[in-house]
Amino acid sequence: MRWTVFCRVVDNFGDIGFAWRLAADLGSRGEAVRLAVDDASALTWMAPRGAPRVEVDTWRNAAFAPADVWVETFGCGVPESAAPSATVCVRVNIEHLSAETYVERSHGRPSPRFDAEGNPRPVWFFYPGFSDRSGGLILEPGLLERRRRFGDGRDWLRGLGIERRAGERCVSLFCYRNPALVEWLDVLDAAPTLLLLTPGAATEQAQALLGDRLQRRHLRAARLPVLDQEDFDRLLWSCDLNLVRGEDSLVRAIWAGAPFLWQLYPQDDDAHAAKLAAFLVRFLEGAPSSFTELRSLFAIWNGLAAAAGLRSAFASLDIETWAAQCRRFRDRCAGQYDLTSALLDFAALKR
Repeated sequence: MRWTVFCRVVDNFGDIGFAWRLAADLGSRGEAVRLAVDDASALTWMAPRGAPRVEVDTWRNAAFAPADVWVETFGCGVPESAAPSATVCVRVNIEHLSAETYVERSHGRPSPRFDAEGNPRPVWFFYPGFSDRSGGLILEPGLLERRRRFGDGRDWLRGLGIERRAGERCVSLFCYRNPALVEWLDVLDAAPTLLLLTPGAATEQAQALLGDRLQRRHLRAARLPVLDQEDFDRLLWSCDLNLVRGEDSLVRAIWAGAPFLWQLYPQDDDAHAAKLAAFLVRFLEGAPSSFTELRSLFAIWNGLAAAAGLRSAFASLDIETWAAQCRRFRDRCAGQYDLTSALLDFAALKR
């Protein structure tokens, strides 16, 4: 089939990051994909080598190209002057990732639309999620086997000029500005730690707190260059703990199979609190009752609990038990239908 994936870049590049992963995964499965984006500049570092069978086009031009399926990402819409041609049989809107109950209730339902002649042209809601009653998560074929073969990441870090010392834990930091980082740096300084800083808020805030040398007694930080999507995966594979933000990076942290904390995009109405609570229900299914400490860490990292409790919560948590729970959750998510496969089947069914 011929696909046009529409994406508007709003902020933080999570939107185009997801759209590119989807387009590249569709292309790898033999589909012809046109990515219509209003600002493609981030792709120069995010996907510098492009992807087979994926063409990047302007927002307006792509709307008039032949397509069998239109995919809107996160309700971005399509150009106002565009009208689907007779060949566009299916229109899908992929919504934000959530574990909340409305996802399963709303997934696969239509939003009624009509063309100029009054013919029905519904837009189908497609929700990523963590159960078989949702649209699943993007999981490229062979990704988990590539992760297994990758090893501990020391060679990859060495290629970036970063040498991990013996006995040193490795932590990645990819965050929005976060007041809890003050306490986190104190906690990490309690044991030999290499903190890997991604460009943007993580580097800026850490440098302000640690100084230009990016060091404390047991903690040293290293600035990372801008990473493409493949190297971002390798970063997460190389760490003992990943502090990530946003939806696309959460999914990549899940596939890494290492302990992680997720910082949701903060909402003024605290909607992120309900979203986090729903996720933790899924994530901690089958976990030991002692994981109240892990709930506390997620709450603190998202500004939903006082950061003063961070040290005791982290010290009380067994890292191996945490890691085992992350692997169980990864395997459970990997056992459900992946998003791209589900989307292919959905589009074929609705044609």
